[in-house]
Amino acid sequence: MARKGKVTVVGAGFYGSTTAMRLAEYDIFDTVVLTDIVEGKPEGLALDMNQSRPIEGFETKVVGQTTGPNGEGYEAIAGSDVVVITAIRARNAGRRVILVTKDVVDAGSTRWAQGGIAAALSPEDSADEHFEDTIVAGAGLCNEAAVRTLVTEGPAAIHGLINLGAQFDLDTSGELALTREGGHNRDRIIHAGGDATGQEVSRALVAAVEKIRDVEVIEHAAVVDLLRDATGAVQGVTLHVIGEGQRDGVGAVLAPAVVLATGGIGQIFSQSTNPRVATGDGIALALRAGALITDAEFVQFHPTVLYTGQQAVGQQQLVSEAVRGEGAILLDSEGHRFMQQLHPLADLAPRDVVAKAIMRRMRAEGSRHVWLDGRMIGDRWPTRFPTIFDALLEHGIDPRTALIPVAPAQHYHSGGVHTDLHGRTTVSGLYACGEVAGTGVHGANRLASNSLLEGLVFAERIAALLARELPERREPVDEISTAGLLSATQRSVIQSTMTEGAGVLRSADSLSITNSVLDSMTLATADVMNTAAWETTNIHAAASAIAFGATLRRETRGSHWREDFPNTDDLRWRVRIATTMDPDGTLQYRTIGVDE
Repeated sequence: MARKGKVTVVGAGFYGSTTAMRLAEYDIFDTVVLTDIVEGKPEGLALDMNQSRPIEGFETKVVGQTTGPNGEGYEAIAGSDVVVITAIRARNAGRRVILVTKDVVDAGSTRWAQGGIAAALSPEDSADEHFEDTIVAGAGLCNEAAVRTLVTEGPAAIHGLINLGAQFDLDTSGELALTREGGHNRDRIIHAGGDATGQEVSRALVAAVEKIRDVEVIEHAAVVDLLRDATGAVQGVTLHVIGEGQRDGVGAVLAPAVVLATGGIGQIFSQSTNPRVATGDGIALALRAGALITDAEFVQFHPTVLYTGQQAVGQQQLVSEAVRGEGAILLDSEGHRFMQQLHPLADLAPRDVVAKAIMRRMRAEGSRHVWLDGRMIGDRWPTRFPTIFDALLEHGIDPRTALIPVAPAQHYHSGGVHTDLHGRTTVSGLYACGEVAGTGVHGANRLASNSLLEGLVFAERIAALLARELPERREPVDEISTAGLLSATQRSVIQSTMTEGAGVLRSADSLSITNSVLDSMTLATADVMNTAAWETTNIHAAASAIAFGATLRRETRGSHWREDFPNTDDLRWRVRIATTMDPDGTLQYRTIGVDE
């Protein structure tokens, strides 16, 4: 087909830039013009797109043009055969957004992310290579359509974040500085502040929200449950407003669409890199509403978490995988390297491989930790990893001259509330995004630095969907109930039980004990209704789903390691375990295909 004509795309945000790139790749027009009112934004994006022409194999020319209120720049649009307007989003479509958080708005896991965000941003890299690395890390259980969406739309999502004001580290030539982490065969990790990527992402997003008048933020309000109508569709949430409100602090927000973005489940284990607010709330809410949970058994334990003693509990200090990306190596108690003979990528093998290797070495030696040797980083420590460097110094460790004691600790949940490619769950009106969502992109083991990318890509998809359409608004029929709340005193029991029986090392015996303890807890009801009781109840629900899935999956795959079934069994277990909860709290399961 011969190329001819000109098409103009108005709006250089995520969807505008993605649309322009796709039109160029189709190679059916002579010229694609990308416009925006933000000075220099379309020109910069157009330059990036044109630089990809030799790699992507298209000849269409991309022109960027800043436009002004008095007609400045509109000459570039003249003669366009087609004009595509992408600048209108949810708030311009008459949508009102209420953001509810049980703490402050940036208290979640995002701000704690150290390593960075993965995307094929280098001319030497490609979405196909990022796809392959993600598939390999996922150990045969990735939903390939979801992964393709992630890696294809990822670069535009990052540029959209930059357009919101996020500032990432640059190299000496002024381009985005790229590094490598475990499981990646290319340098494709962007970072900010050395090792403060999450802080910068969180700052930029919060600042963007503060500028939008149609977004109302309610802080210090825990979501108690989902409200549903007579058809079972979600119609809002009930809230426990902490420290204020009516008697017991119970209220409600009515809405025909609820998006869960509640983060992870770290606080169901004794040690985690997750903040204290990560109590599995979204999974528990979804289960009680009848939604499907997938891949719950795949809990990722980060291999290099600072070891501070046997009695350490709560949030622990992460030592980012990027440290190994800069040359750090793992040593056993005798000072010997042990990853080289276990994986072609050695110390940069996927996280499940490294965590298992560390646990095996600790068991063989009878040790509580191994060592991370980052002395070769030398004087670059304070600038490349300032957050980690300061934290280590606080613990009396100077990584420029001393070895770092590390051991695996819970880090990420690869499963979650089952969604399609637009964030829709199996319950009408309910959507999920980020770590709480089970998109299928991570499979049995998340590839390093794909987590922030997943949140960005699928959040954009949910926003675009809700801007176009909303479910029908009906009156809810659910009533606020406090029955069955667990006593907050059971929290530590759940954490120790899950750590011992459903942690890195699992077996039929350990899981049987875990399930028995969790089942017996339903009798330990709370005397009062408060946030601690709700969190404990949610922790119990999420823990039960994880232990349930881990018991069913009789194989070792990715981050799920069964000592009694040490091999991967593709014949029987290359399927996803899908879990639901009956009204009486009983868990049910069925298996679904990898790409469902």
